[in-house]
Amino acid sequence: MTEMIDVAVAVAPDKPFEFRKVELLPPRADEIRVRIKATGICHTDVAVKDQYFALPLPMVLGHEGAGVVEEVGAAVNHIAVGDHVVLCGDSCGHCRSCNQGLNFYCDQFVERNLSGLRPDGSSSLADGDEVLPGRFVGQSSFATKVVASGRGAIKIPKDLPLELMGPLGCGLTTGVGTVQNALKPSPGSSIAIFGAGTVGLAAVMGARLAGCEKIIVVDVLAPRLEVATELGASHVIDAGKEDVVDAILSITKGGANYSVECTGVPEVVIQAVNCLTRPGWCAQVGVTPSGVTVPLEMDQVLYGRGIRGVVMGEAQVANFVPYLAELYRDGRLPYDRFVQFYDFADIDQAVHDSAVTGEVIKPILRMN
Repeated sequence: MTEMIDVAVAVAPDKPFEFRKVELLPPRADEIRVRIKATGICHTDVAVKDQYFALPLPMVLGHEGAGVVEEVGAAVNHIAVGDHVVLCGDSCGHCRSCNQGLNFYCDQFVERNLSGLRPDGSSSLADGDEVLPGRFVGQSSFATKVVASGRGAIKIPKDLPLELMGPLGCGLTTGVGTVQNALKPSPGSSIAIFGAGTVGLAAVMGARLAGCEKIIVVDVLAPRLEVATELGASHVIDAGKEDVVDAILSITKGGANYSVECTGVPEVVIQAVNCLTRPGWCAQVGVTPSGVTVPLEMDQVLYGRGIRGVVMGEAQVANFVPYLAELYRDGRLPYDRFVQFYDFADIDQAVHDSAVTGEVIKPILRMN
C-alpha cells in the first residue's frame, strides 16, 4: 500500500529546499518502512545540495535518521514493527569488504548510497509520474517517513531519547570510529584534529576514551574551540591567528602521532600531514571538492608519514551504534552539548546556522 508523505527536496545550490507531498511506495523484501522522529543534518548533505560534492539533483537527502519501524520486509529478520532504529547506509552484504565487516567499502557503495536510487535504478518515492531519488545513503531521511535498507537499520533501546539518536548513524560513528577503529592510538599518544564540527568533536571524545594524552583541536571559530576544550581537548589552536603546523610541532615537541582531517579543505589536508611526527598517520574524513588533488611534499611522506581515507569510522555499525548509544547513556559521549533542534519546516535556517555562520554545530530536524 502506498501513502503520501512530506519530503524536503534539494533542487539546486542557489535555491531553498522544496517541500513536496510525494508517494511512498511499499518496502521490498529487504527493506523497512520507518516513521522518522528526527534526523541530523550532516555536512555531506549540505555539500551535495551546494554541489561541492557533485551528485545529481533533484534528490531527497538526509542520512542521520532515527525513527519507529512501521513495516518490515519478508527478508528482514533482525528488526520488528515498533522497534526504535537508527538508520545507516546500504551495502550488498556479500562482497569481500562486507564479509570483512567493512560495509562502507562495499563494492556497490556508490550505486547503493550516492545515486539516490536502488541498484536497479528504482526509487521508493514517486512525485506524480516522475521518479524522485529517495535512497541517499540508504534512507533519504529529510522526510516524514522512509523506505530504507533493512541492512542499514540498527535497533536501539526504547528508553533512549530517539530524537537525539540519529547522528549516531553518521557523524558520531565517523568521528569516534576513525580514532578507535582506523587509527587505534595507544594510551599516552598525541593526536591533532582539524575541524571542530560534529565529526571533529566526536574524534575528540574518541581520543579521550582511547587515552590520548595530547588532544589538539584546530578551528577558526572560538565557540567551537571552547566546546572542544569542554569535551576533552588538551590544547586548541585558532587557525586564523597561529601557524598551525608550527604550533602543533611545539606542543608535541616534534609532531603528533596521529591527525584527523575533518574539513575537506585542501590546504588543511596538507597541514594535517605536515604536523605529524615520524612515523605518523593522518586519517582523511573531510569531503573534498569533486575532482580536487592535493600536492604533498614527498620528503614529508617518505619518513614514515602517511594519509589514508576513512569512511564511517570503519565501524561495524550493527555493533558500533549500540556501543555509542551506551556511551551516551553513561555520560561518556555527551554530544547533546552541541546539538540544536529545529522543526522540519525550518531546514533552510538550520543549514544556514550550521554551514554558513557556524553558530550551530549539530542541527537536528524534528518531524511533526
